[in-house]
Amino acid sequence: MDIEKLKEIDIDELVDIRDVKINMKLSKEERMLDYIKQIKNPYCYKYKNHKVIVTFNNDTSLTLKDCLEEYLNKY
Repeated sequence: MDIEKLKEIDIDELVDIRDVKINMKLSKEERMLDYIKQIKNPYCYKYKNHKVIVTFNNDTSLTLKDCLEEYLNKY
């Protein structure tokens, strides 16, 4: 995902992460899919009045899927 394109997205078009609800009754895979469905763009969302842009270091082998799995396994 091009960070410059993410910067151009209007904040009013983004989903506020506080509105995303994780359903713990779903399987890990279903939680990931549900999260993506709710957040719409996991690389760019908002928190209150702040735009959050998620980037990853190119020197790592971790993917967004890996990071989401790690996050969702905590909850």
